[in-house]
Amino acid sequence: MNFKNVFRWHYPFLLLLALMTMRATAADTLLVLGDSLSAGYRMSASAAWPALLNDKWQKSPAIINGSISGDTAAQGVARLPALLKKHQPRWVLIELGGNDGLRGFPPKQLEQDLDSAIKQVKAAGAQPLLMQVRLPANYGRRYTESFAAIYPQLAERNSIPLVPFFMEQVYLKPEWMQDDGIHPAPAAQSFIADLMAKQLAPLVNHE
Repeated sequence: MNFKNVFRWHYPFLLLLALMTMRATAADTLLVLGDSLSAGYRMSASAAWPALLNDKWQKSPAIINGSISGDTAAQGVARLPALLKKHQPRWVLIELGGNDGLRGFPPKQLEQDLDSAIKQVKAAGAQPLLMQVRLPANYGRRYTESFAAIYPQLAERNSIPLVPFFMEQVYLKPEWMQDDGIHPAPAAQSFIADLMAKQLAPLVNHE
């Protein structure tokens, strides 16, 4: 058998197979679209929980942190098309709404913005994951309950996973909170990364 001829005939197929494998591997990316809770407020991005989780999982899947402190849901939605085009993620974790709630924005507007984000992610061929966000109780029971109810309703309507809010456990330990009483401290990031690893692993096929 002339192995040179065999290789010559099969080379294009092998090259195509290699390129397809590279593309499939590159597509295994989780994009985090969030605000200061995920951006690493008042700390380096490398100290925030998405970076820690990326290291923990050894980039399988790779985690891209597209979070910006102060972003409302509308601002996140406005940035989303460019992020989807640039990173072409397989999954997108939407962690938005906290700033809308803290500013007292109408829940209906938040619902529309989050729904728009979900639809954009689906249109891009990615899987949306929606994080439940809750407000401190001192914002009034009627408003906080109306705000919190948006997330499970959207998840059910769009048939997507609802990820529990990691801050509910962080709030319980004062040493894990920054002095503003809103943001997780650097000391909490490792805990959040471990918690998110457990919650996200079955959703993103991480073993």
